[in-house]
Amino acid sequence: MKFQLPNCSALVIAGGVGLYVLGFYSSSGAAPQGGQPPFANPIDQRNEMIRELREIKELLKEQNSLLRGTTKPNATATPQR
Repeated sequence: MKFQLPNCSALVIAGGVGLYVLGFYSSSGAAPQGGQPPFANPIDQRNEMIRELREIKELLKEQNSLLRGTTKPNATATPQR
């Protein structure tokens, strides 16, 4: 049985790829930098969502009144059942 050394160029390429991949290891960190939290304050997020939902509610009221054919966009009409 004869032992053969692998192709030298294949070893050089594999080593180069390995060093290339390991070069990225320390350059990117998963932790947030500068002590800044990864997410916004949940209370602020909730308040912003409530504000946006109220705006959407007003826009839907205006759209519904326009679809009903009323002339006042902010008129609150009682739904007919």
